[in-house]
Amino acid sequence: MSGAPEEAAAEAERARFEALVTEAATVSVDGWDFSWLDGRATEQRPSWGYARAMADRMGRARAALDIQTGGGEVLASVPKLPPLTVATESWPPNIARATALLHPLGAAVVADPDEPPLPFGDNAFDLVVSRHPVTTWWTEIARVLVPGGTYFSQQVGPASVFELVEYFLGPQPAEVRGARDPEQARAAAGAAGLDVVDLRAETLRTEFFDIGAVVYFLRKVIWMVPGFTVEEYRPRLAELHRLIETEGPFVAHTTRFLIEARKPDAGP
Repeated sequence: MSGAPEEAAAEAERARFEALVTEAATVSVDGWDFSWLDGRATEQRPSWGYARAMADRMGRARAALDIQTGGGEVLASVPKLPPLTVATESWPPNIARATALLHPLGAAVVADPDEPPLPFGDNAFDLVVSRHPVTTWWTEIARVLVPGGTYFSQQVGPASVFELVEYFLGPQPAEVRGARDPEQARAAAGAAGLDVVDLRAETLRTEFFDIGAVVYFLRKVIWMVPGFTVEEYRPRLAELHRLIETEGPFVAHTTRFLIEARKPDAGP
């Protein structure tokens, strides 16, 4: 009889694990809204306030492009959009979501594969923005900017949330950990003919309070653990669930950088 309480506790833990994982594996991950994680995970925000700073620049622009808009949530938060505002997106569910959200605000959404060339003519926009682009095509950005135009972007930095990545994939090579370095972005912008006028980076604390938050995050941010599925990683998920339940939140660190670059004014 002495083993009965332990067996009951173990069964309750298995049931909680299954419930958390099943919920997180079935909820929609369309768009770029992370509100499902409220109360289940926290992420420290960069000090520069990207959405607010981007909105300020939008309010002064005449023609603006938001590259890789996701579900359009950040662009939709801008109080005053430029007279001409266009967004691009590649993932069909996000295209539909962004269209429904942005068209009533007067912004057009263009389906684009996120590969060169951008589907716009030269010198089309005085402001190009992008929050967390997967890839930055610097030469294309320089091409579509008017002389004197600005590119403004918050990007994921090197080895972001790699405590979680390496928990599932093991230690990553130096070239993978060092990718997305802000100085690489500075050099690429310069090579495309843009002048970098601001470059800032921060490391920020992230906490996952239950295994459902981990599953949701990895389903949504698909490049963290490529090909992630619950069934493929069930043993590691169960192990991480026990770790969180006994020791508290799983702590990782996101890295972010802000970059602002300008296209030189045309000569006389």
